[in-house]
Amino acid sequence: MTLSPSTPDTSPVQGLHHVTVMAQDPQRNIDFYSQTLGQRLVKVTVNFDDPGTYHLYYGDHTGQPGTIMTHFPWPAAKKGVRGNGEVVATAYSAPRASEAYWRERLTAHGFALKEDLRFGERVLTLEDPDGTWVELVFDDGQPVQPWPASPVPAEHELRGFHSVTAWVGDTQPVRALLVGQLGFGEDSTEEGTEGQRTRFRGSGSGVGLYVDVVARPGQPRGTFGAGSVHHVALRTRNDAEQLAYLQTLTAAGFRPTPVQDRQYFHSIYFREPNGVLFEIATDAPGFPDDEAVEELGKHLKLPAWYEAQRPAIEANAPKIVSREYGVTIGNRDLSAAQDAAPDDLEEAGGVQVYAAGRPLAEARVAMVLLHGRGGTAADILSLSDDLNLSAFAYLAPQAEGNTWYPQSFLAPVAQNQPHLDRALGAVGAVIDALGEQGIGPENVVLGGFSQGACLALEYASRAAAQGRRLGGVVALSGGLITLDQGGDLGGTPVFMGVAPDDAHIPLSRFQASADHLRARGAAVDARVYPGLGHSINKDELDAVRRVMQGVAGLV
Repeated sequence: MTLSPSTPDTSPVQGLHHVTVMAQDPQRNIDFYSQTLGQRLVKVTVNFDDPGTYHLYYGDHTGQPGTIMTHFPWPAAKKGVRGNGEVVATAYSAPRASEAYWRERLTAHGFALKEDLRFGERVLTLEDPDGTWVELVFDDGQPVQPWPASPVPAEHELRGFHSVTAWVGDTQPVRALLVGQLGFGEDSTEEGTEGQRTRFRGSGSGVGLYVDVVARPGQPRGTFGAGSVHHVALRTRNDAEQLAYLQTLTAAGFRPTPVQDRQYFHSIYFREPNGVLFEIATDAPGFPDDEAVEELGKHLKLPAWYEAQRPAIEANAPKIVSREYGVTIGNRDLSAAQDAAPDDLEEAGGVQVYAAGRPLAEARVAMVLLHGRGGTAADILSLSDDLNLSAFAYLAPQAEGNTWYPQSFLAPVAQNQPHLDRALGAVGAVIDALGEQGIGPENVVLGGFSQGACLALEYASRAAAQGRRLGGVVALSGGLITLDQGGDLGGTPVFMGVAPDDAHIPLSRFQASADHLRARGAAVDARVYPGLGHSINKDELDAVRRVMQGVAGLV
């Protein structure tokens, strides 16, 4: 479906709304974007999925869409590695006459510059202090609202976003999304393609109009960490338009999230097939919604649902200084955390453990994900991107030979020994290691797909028999291996999903497993999805996210 201005309640996406990046040191981040690039710190708030983390927004004087760069600073985060499936660079528009000024300014601040010519425009590329590629395109773009207190003279101030660049294995799925679903235009072949780079243009007439896609077939995917772009948000005018996009994207199989209230805009998130995470964000209500323009960035602003926690949030928030006002926000000294090496969990129970999400040194909740037969830890760990809850550390152990035990989960237990006991031991070792990091079992969600789902249910069942309960359990196409365990599950939330005709998980065993867990006190949500096959759908991911939010205290 191609959207057009005549489509009811919708119009083509206008262009870029904001870009969100992971950082490390929040003060270093503030000083680069506000004092080096001259962008105003327009909002200091928290990650709404993780109130222990700042969310810092930079932009023009009022934070107009198309000017906003946002950061989640995690002081102990590992550096990311650029690769396919992500946005790798964000470009600002700058006056053509200011190229010499910016070259001199950035060099004086110690930044190495790469010079390029792209679609006829001069481009300077540098790495911010976390390694994020920031580009300046000298194209005389549309002026934005100048920040009077900017350290950059008005005639040289940056003019909002010009474009973002994504690396992908295949350009066609991005074209199908941007042009086919969101109303972007693709420039003519002569103007819109340079080598492997293709440029797409939003329908607006202001700033932030372009999405560039560089095809890198066969190259590895990126590894998310400090310096990585988490997502790029595209602009839509209002809630009605966003709802129309939610419906059309769902029908097209993109699995967008439900609408999220981000206080200053409303959001839906989804991935295109290469893995790039997009958001569609509304223009309203905007950053001056809860404080005067003259006060933007001066105070820690919290949504209403976190106000009761303000004393604890402020006590644990790292100290930062707003250079515009000279005010200090937060109370936690970061020096000790920055000097300490992050805690990593690379092996447990004799198996390799892969990690994503929040560093263990900073996390308070964790999700352990178990892959299915023939799968890999890296495969199942990619669900962390879909679940998109930054409060969590995500861990995925890798089974030897890509299988946890040799026979069907329905085979007599003896036929799967000693492999089953070793698999259960490996899961237990990961959870024990989390406990040593201060993340107890009650703060762990254990989940899996297929064989991993069966193993997750079995571990949780046996652990409860020993008086050890987890925070939550998730089984995507799985069932219990044994139905003879005892022990009180004490309200443990359990989500289970399956197709009625799944060739690997008989519906009768799925239902018997759910009944057994309920009889032992678990709060079981068991859903049967006709047509699901042996896979995972959006409704399941939404349900998993709700289990996780409950464990993290976010609902």
